[in-house]
Amino acid sequence: MQDYENSSITLSQTPPALQYNDESEGIITASNLKKIYSGITVLNIPAIQIRDGESFGLVGNNGAGKTTFFQLILDLIEASSGEVLVEGEQVARRDEWKAKVGSFLDEGFLIDFLTPEEYFAFTAKVYHKSEGDIASFLESMKDFFNGEILGSGKLIRDLSKGNQKKTGIAAALISDPQILILDEPFTALDPTSQIRLKRMLNELKTTRNMTMLISSHDLNHVTEVCDRIVVLERGLVVKDIHTSENTLKELESYFAV
Repeated sequence: MQDYENSSITLSQTPPALQYNDESEGIITASNLKKIYSGITVLNIPAIQIRDGESFGLVGNNGAGKTTFFQLILDLIEASSGEVLVEGEQVARRDEWKAKVGSFLDEGFLIDFLTPEEYFAFTAKVYHKSEGDIASFLESMKDFFNGEILGSGKLIRDLSKGNQKKTGIAAALISDPQILILDEPFTALDPTSQIRLKRMLNELKTTRNMTMLISSHDLNHVTEVCDRIVVLERGLVVKDIHTSENTLKELESYFAV
């Protein structure tokens, strides 16, 4: 990994080459976005755009600011300065954009005293989906569920961490969102489920042109799913890469100790 302390990158600037500015195509835009806790800047993104239909990967070590960025996009925390727009609408303290976005960041998104079936039914009702809609959706998720989610009679809190994650990812997709945001979706999944999730995400990208924002510590997974990968280091964008056959090696070289 680069010597961050000796880098020319500071908390007040991001190299212009790393900025991805095409506001005419940006379904998500962030400008002058900062989050400061107790005087420490944990995220500082002067400008970034994510295009409609783009699969956007976010990588970085623990504490890099990945989850903070997603929380700001979802208006779960308040920015210290700057703003996030979804299709030109400011997200902060507004609800209009929420119907366009499906997300799962952690188990806190779940209602763990419900069974998965009850949770899916509740989520479907929020998005005004019919019983036929939810039945069709759950049928489409059978391979991903692998017989482990439905029909067990277990409450969500009694499921394994991997099956809780499957439940949350599925719930994020019930509304057929225009934008999907997943934080570390591959963690806790068994190898078969990881492969099926990658296949499903690539199909959503191809068949529905779904815009996807995915963070992951696994460089292999993120390069197989994402068209573009941004590296965060101490809250700063230090790399912005369009995925190619050389991207995995480039990322491995960057993070090598």
